[in-house]
Amino acid sequence: MVDLTEQEKAAIRAAMNPVAEIMEEIGWQTRLSDLSEAQVLTLIEVAVGGFQNVMHATADAADAEVPF
Repeated sequence: MVDLTEQEKAAIRAAMNPVAEIMEEIGWQTRLSDLSEAQVLTLIEVAVGGFQNVMHATADAADAEVPF
């Protein structure tokens, strides 16, 4: 298991919302084994994209601060 930073944990939590939207479209009762390849790929893309967006936004906000 990877030791996640607090920033990474927050990004994962933030990525849950777009994943939940896709699951709402698919149907919450659908078993993972019943998902099509396209649905699985969409879930992965949305999860990774959401994570990356939050990480980029956090990095941009941290870079905006001048330490002097």
